[in-house]
Formats: sequence, structure tokens, C-alpha cells
Amino acid sequence: MGISYLNSLILVRDKNLSYCVRLMRKEDIGQVSEVDREAFPTQWPPINYRRELQNRLAHYIVVSDEEGVFEEPEVKVSSEKGISRLVTRIRWLFNHDRFFSNGQPPAAGQHLIGFVGFWIVAGEAHITSIAVRETHRRRGIGEWLLISAIDLATELNASFFTLEVRASNTAAQSLYYKYGFTQVGLRRGYYTDNNEDGVLMSIENITSASCQACVNQLKQAHSRKWGIDCYQIVR
Repeated sequence: MGISYLNSLILVRDKNLSYCVRLMRKEDIGQVSEVDREAFPTQWPPINYRRELQNRLAHYIVVSDEEGVFEEPEVKVSSEKGISRLVTRIRWLFNHDRFFSNGQPPAAGQHLIGFVGFWIVAGEAHITSIAVRETHRRRGIGEWLLISAIDLATELNASFFTLEVRASNTAAQSLYYKYGFTQVGLRRGYYTDNNEDGVLMSIENITSASCQACVNQLKQAHSRKWGIDCYQIVR
């Protein structure tokens, strides 16, 4: 993860909500894992986001709802001192989140509503995951995350972008086609939960004038529709 982006923020306000877009921090691991599980419940093994944050090739962007507050649910324990520690220990041992969020509880404060992650290897940016909470879908957030990923990858000097998408996910495919991605292959049985094929899509020369002009035009349309004022990463 590029050091120069660690304090980056994008402040965005739509017609009803105020959003913040920034690079993922370790405090976000719990909520990002939660969003991931909601979007990809059959994915196994789950992504180890703690390890991803330590990976110099990986870059993650999160979107938080500044008007929403996330609070970790209060855990009630027995008032009897003799068994309270035992109860707490048992709950920790069998807590579902312990196994799927890398032992990191969701951070209190900002309520994360979506994220996108990608790796850059030898000039190729590859999206590993993009997800939005079900309660915040169909509000342009997924598209906005894609825009942010393309912008950041461009700043990091990636020359092209690739991704896989389920063959049945025609809505996502339409979004990617809209931004200039084309199908370049098919990975048979790529998704292990149901052996569904993965459509391999790619967009080349993302730093070219023609590609940037296309992205900027789509940004303007997205801004008009959702009332977003700024897509710039502010250092």
C-alpha cells in the first residue's frame, strides 16, 4: 500500500447522505470482513484482510457513512463473579466473527458500507473484491468504488485492469462494459461453491487520453445522478 495515500480522504455528499472514501485501515478489518461475508457467503476460505493490509501489492478503499454510527453490540455476561470469566471465554471461543474477521472486532464509529480491493503486479491492476452492504445497494456506490479503483490504479501507474465476474452476474458485467472492460476469456468452474464459470474481463491503457476521457465523462454522469461533488483523492 502506497505510503503517500495513508491519510487520503474523499468527502462526498449525495442528496441524502454524507460519505467518506479513504484507504482501508486495520480498524476497518472487522466491518470489511462483515461486508465481505454478506456479499460472498459461500466464499471459502475467507480473505485474511489483516494480511492484505501488510501486502505491498494490495490496495483497499472503503466507503463509510458519516451520518451513520456503528457500535459493537454489547455482550452481556453473568453477574455472578464465579462464572462470568468462564462465560466470556466460551463466548469468545465460539464467536463466529473470531474465525471470519481475523480476530478483529468491527471498529466503533464510522459505519462502513462498501469496499473495493485490488492488487498491482507488473503494471496490471486486478480487482480481488468489490462489495456494498445490501442496505446501501442501488445507490451508485458500487460504480463509485469502481471509479475510485481506476483512479487510484492510474495514479499508481498501472497500465491495465482485469477482474473476474460470475457468468450469471449480468448486472456487474453491464457496469464493467460501461467503463470499457471487454471479455477476454472464460475460466471454467472458477467459483468453487457451485462450479460457475468466471468471465475474465480487462480494460487496457487506463492511463491513455481516450480512456481517461471516457472515465471522466462517466464520472460527470454519475455525479449528476447521485449528487457527488468530488472524486479527487485529497492528501
